[in-house]
Amino acid sequence: MKSRKDIVLDIHEKPSAINWFSLSFQHLFAMFGATVLVPFLTGLSPAVALISSGLGTLAFLLITRGQVPAYLGSSFAFIAPIISAQALGGPEAAMLGSFLSGIVYAIVALIIKGVGHKWLMRLLPPVVVGPIIIVIGLGLAGTAVNMAMLENPGDSTTYSLLHFSAALVTLLLVIGFSVFLKKGFLSLIPVLLGIVGGYIYSIFVGLVNFNLVLDAKWFQIPEFVTFYTGVDFSWTIVALMVPVAIVTLSEHIGHQMVLSKVVERDLIQKPGLHRSIMGDGVATIIASLIGGPPNTTYGENIGVLAITKVYSVFVIAGAAIFAIAFGFIGKISALISSIPTPVMGGVSILLFGIIASSGLRMMIDSKVNLAINRNLIVSSVILVIGIGGAMLKFSNSFELHGMALAAILGIILNVILPGREEVAGDMYNIGKKSA
Repeated sequence: MKSRKDIVLDIHEKPSAINWFSLSFQHLFAMFGATVLVPFLTGLSPAVALISSGLGTLAFLLITRGQVPAYLGSSFAFIAPIISAQALGGPEAAMLGSFLSGIVYAIVALIIKGVGHKWLMRLLPPVVVGPIIIVIGLGLAGTAVNMAMLENPGDSTTYSLLHFSAALVTLLLVIGFSVFLKKGFLSLIPVLLGIVGGYIYSIFVGLVNFNLVLDAKWFQIPEFVTFYTGVDFSWTIVALMVPVAIVTLSEHIGHQMVLSKVVERDLIQKPGLHRSIMGDGVATIIASLIGGPPNTTYGENIGVLAITKVYSVFVIAGAAIFAIAFGFIGKISALISSIPTPVMGGVSILLFGIIASSGLRMMIDSKVNLAINRNLIVSSVILVIGIGGAMLKFSNSFELHGMALAAILGIILNVILPGREEVAGDMYNIGKKSA
C-alpha cells in the first residue's frame, strides 16, 4: 500500500484552485491528440468529440460514485465500423450503431451485477482479444498510409511527395518525443507534440489553410448529430458496430486492473466492474445522442495518474469541464480542422501500429501458447478474416463485416474447440504486469 506521503492527492481530495487548473489541463492534453484524431479520421466533428468525452467522463464519475479516477475519450476500435456505417446511412447511422453498442454495455453491466464477472473473462480470453486488437490496428494500416502520402486519400493517383514529407516529419517527431522524453509533463503528450511539430512544418511548406480559423467565431455551437433524426434501423449497422463492444469491454477490464494497481484499490470489487462498465456504456450512449464517437477509458490518463500520484476525481472532472468548454470555442475547432491530412496520417502510422502491437503483447503477457493447435487456429482465423475484410452477406439488409465477423468466429471457435481452460491464458495477469 502506498504511504500517505507518496500520494499527492487521494481520490476524494480537492486541490487548491491554481493546482486544480493546471492538473486538469494536464489530463486534457494527455487525451487531446487521440480524442480528436478519431473524429478527424471518421469525418465526425472534433468539437462534438471533445464535448461528448467531457460529458461522458462526468457521467462515468457519477455512476461509479466518484471512486474511479478515469477519463474517457474517443475509441479507436470503432473507427472502421463508423466509416462503414456512414457509407450506409450517413453519420446518423453511425450514431445508431454507437447507441446500440452502449446498450450492450448496459446489459453486460446488469448481468455482471447479478452473476459476477468471471463468465465474461472466459468468453473473452487473450487468445481471442489479442488477435482482434491486432486486426483493429492492421485493418486501419491502409487508411493511415493513404492519408500520409496521397493528396486526396480516396484517389490512389494523387501521390504527393510534399504530403508524404509532412507525414514523415510528424512520424519522426512523435517517435523522437516518445523515446527521448522520459520524465515530466511533456513525456505524457508525445503525440500532441508531434502533431504540433508536423503542423509547423506544414505551415512552412504551404499545406495549411488559415482561412477557416480566421473566419471562425470564438463562441460557436458545433454541429450536433443524432440517430433519431430520420435514419432507418438496419441489421447491417447492428452487425457492423455492436460486436466491436466485445473488444472495448475487454479493453475496459484491462484498464480497470491497471488503474486498481496504480491507486492501490480493488476497483473491480468496489465500486464494482458493473458500475464502471455501466459508466462506459452511458458515456457511449451520450456520445451517440449528440454526434460524438463511442467513448472508452484512456490509458494515457492512467499514465498521468501513475506519474503525478494525483488521483483526485475532482481533477478528472475539471479536465472534463475544460473539454466541454473547448468544444464550444469555434477558433479551436477550426484550428483542429486546419491540421493537414498527412500530419494526422503520420501520427496514425505509429498509433495504429501500436494498437496492433498491444494485441500481440497481450498474448505474450498472458502466455498464450501458439504451439498448441487450438490457439493457433483461433488466432489465425481471426487475423485473416478481420484483416482480409471477409463479409457474411445474407441479404441487402444484413451484412457482417471484417472485424465483427472475426470477433464472433473467434469467440465461437474458442468455445467449441477442446482445451479452452488449460490454454486460453489468464487475462488477469495483464493488469498486474502492465501496472
